[in-house]
Formats: sequence, C-alpha cells, structure tokens
Amino acid sequence: MTTQYKKFIKLIAKWPLDVTKGDRDLGKFIRDRVKFVFESPEKHNLDSEYCNRQYQALNRLADNHYRNKYKRTKSSTATGLSTEECNLILSNEVLAYLKEQNKGFFRKFLGREYVKYKDHTPVMLNEALKYLKPQDGELYVDMTFGAGGHSRKILESANCKLITLDRDPVAYEKAKNLAKEYPNRVIPLLGRFSELPSLLKANEITQSSIDGILFDFGCSSMQLETAERGFSINKNGYLDMRMDAGRDPNQISAREVLATASEQELYKIFKIYGEEKKAAKIAQTILQARYMIKNIETTEELVDLVNSCCPDEIRLDKLQRPQSNATKVFQALRIFVNNELNEINYGMVLSKYYLKINGRLVTISFHSLEDTIVKRHIAGNIINEVANPVPLRYLNPTLVQDKSTIEEFLDTPWRALNKHVDVPTDEEVESNPRSRSARLRAAIKIK
Repeated sequence: MTTQYKKFIKLIAKWPLDVTKGDRDLGKFIRDRVKFVFESPEKHNLDSEYCNRQYQALNRLADNHYRNKYKRTKSSTATGLSTEECNLILSNEVLAYLKEQNKGFFRKFLGREYVKYKDHTPVMLNEALKYLKPQDGELYVDMTFGAGGHSRKILESANCKLITLDRDPVAYEKAKNLAKEYPNRVIPLLGRFSELPSLLKANEITQSSIDGILFDFGCSSMQLETAERGFSINKNGYLDMRMDAGRDPNQISAREVLATASEQELYKIFKIYGEEKKAAKIAQTILQARYMIKNIETTEELVDLVNSCCPDEIRLDKLQRPQSNATKVFQALRIFVNNELNEINYGMVLSKYYLKINGRLVTISFHSLEDTIVKRHIAGNIINEVANPVPLRYLNPTLVQDKSTIEEFLDTPWRALNKHVDVPTDEEVESNPRSRSARLRAAIKIK
C-alpha cells in the first residue's frame, strides 16, 4: 500500500460529518467528489504530485481552515464512514496509479482545472513581469535562471536581450538550450553573483548599461527533485547541497560540514541561518552520533536525527500542513554551504552599479533572512555596502547627528515600486504550494 493511499484513507476516516445538514454538508460533498474521481474512467492518468496537492486542500477543509466561509462545528462526530467503507471508496484498483514517480497528469480533480508545467512552475510570474516591464531593444539580467520559467516569459514579452546567470551547471545547460531557441538574444553565463563582474566584462558589458534585473532566490525545483543533490527532505541521497554541483573543488558539502564542524559552530549555523529553536540539542546530538556511531551522510539520516530531538512535535507550514521537523536545519545547511546571504548582499550591490538610471530591480525571496537583506538595501539601511544587521528603529535615539551625517546614512539609490511586499495569490498557492512563502519586492534606480 503506497504512502499516498494511506494518507487518503486516513483523511477520509477522520472527516467530520454533520448529519443535520444533509446534502449541504461540506464533508459529505467532498467525500462524494473523491469517490467520483476514483471511479472515473480517467483514473489511469492520476499524477502523484497533483494528488498530493489535492490531499493538502482536502486536509485544510478537514481542519476547518475555511471556517469563516463554510460554517461548521469541530464537535461533528467522526465521518459517517467506517474504515471498511473508506477502503471501499478508495478501491485497490487505484493503488497502481498513486505511485510516487508517476509521470502522467490528472487534469480534473474536484471539478477544477490546472496546468502542469514541464519543468517547474515559476513563482509570482505575472507580478514579476508587471514590475520589470520588458521593452523592445532593452537589456535584462535573470540572476537566478533555474529552469528558465521567468527568462522565457521575459523573452516572450518583448523583443529584448537577456543575460542569464546561474551557478548550477545543469541550469547553465538549460540556458544554452534557450539561447538556441532565441538566437542572438540570450547570453548564458555560469557563475555566482560575486563572479558576475568578470563575466560581464568578458562580454563587454559595462556598468550602468542594464535596464532590468530579476532575482528569484533559493534553490530551484530541479535541485529539490534530484535526490543525489541532497537538497530534499523527502528524497534520500548524500548530503551534498552544493548549488555549484562540485564546480568549485574547494567548496565543502553539507556532509563535510556535519563531519568537521564543532558543536558551537553547528549551533550557530542552525540558529542563525535556520532560526531553529532546538539548535543546541540538534548540534549536540550530531556530535554524539559522530563520535559514538557514525557521521551523518544522507538526508534520511539527518531527518531521523532531527526527529529524535523533537519527539511528538508536530510543526505546520504557512498553509497549516504538516511540515518536517528538519526543514529549518536543511535550510540552514544549504545557506551556509552556498554562502547564500553574502552572495545575495553582493548581488544587491551589483544591481546598484549595473542598472541604468530608471532601471528596474525585482526580487523574490522565500524566507525572512533573504527578504531582510533586500529590504534594507532598498531602504538605504546599509553600512559599507552591507545590509545593516540592526533595523533603523533600534538605533540609539539619544545620539545627536548633524544633518549631513543623517542624510548620508539614509541615502539610497532606490525608490520602492510596491509600498508593501507582494505575496502570491490564493490561487497560485493552491496550484503551486512552493510559492506559499514567496515575497516580492520591486524598486527603481533613481540615482
């Protein structure tokens, strides 16, 4: 019996039922729709990832997530269905179509239509294009090419030129394929943000010559879906996490960090980069495992170790779905291994120098550490080209500075285009749960 099958059985078995509502009961309606889908002649097209999304949507309903719109009480008894009846609804005939690696797709589920992208779903695509405003004859840079979703849309939106940058050799190969599709319009580059100046110089591109820059921080879907890259909590593989995929022989992998760092160093990594509340206990347990048993080398081993430090603890993500206890630890290791925060800071500095006056900057962040760096650069809260670790409101109000010092401190070349940070729509989060924590900021260079 597959994991997905078990999840659906468990969900249906706990579904609340209010018999007083009859056919108006939301729980009954959803159960009827699930039964309809599983008895559909198109059930052979069921897709694993899509079923996961629908399970999560059903789970939110079961947890009364939409209580303001669909009134019901939490005291409704059980489900109205026994476990045996649940097994009948989810017939054994559908088991073969709920496997993890199924590559087909099932378009109609619970009466809704979705489109499954070939490689990945670019996050906040429409919003990014709205602020970037590609124009014919202009030059843009996609600083985080990934699978190329944003880049392709930029090229489709205007007859412009595009520079694509990515530190991952796999993404670089995709960028070269895109360059073949759009001859003389795409310049693919392989490297980190900090390597961009030398790469642009080799292509005779100078400062103040670019019309728009787009950042989409974090790791790409390709990296998460490839078990051997070691990014995914759900796919077992060696703990690598190097976005450069070994391009730099001097870059250490995540398993090397776990095998060599001291307890205090591991604590700081988990606490600062992952904001993990049990950082001390996890760091101590890793050291104990290292000296008494073995080094932690695979993603599965690390997840099991973190779970052992969080017994009976259930964590929820922003969609109120169960989240792995190891999520923040994986985030922290990935940020540390790839020096991500320093690279993001450097990327923001480069944007200031390479954009033209009135050039546009668009950034998409996925956690507060990334977003804070962007926000403080745009606000001018930086010291020696580095985002100030202290918010402006925490500076000592008793200090008296002369006017020129204050103006210099608050000076910024940016004007924000969105008053508040933009977030994905409910529809996008529903169809692409990875967008749930996305935060978009946009600014224009004014001097």
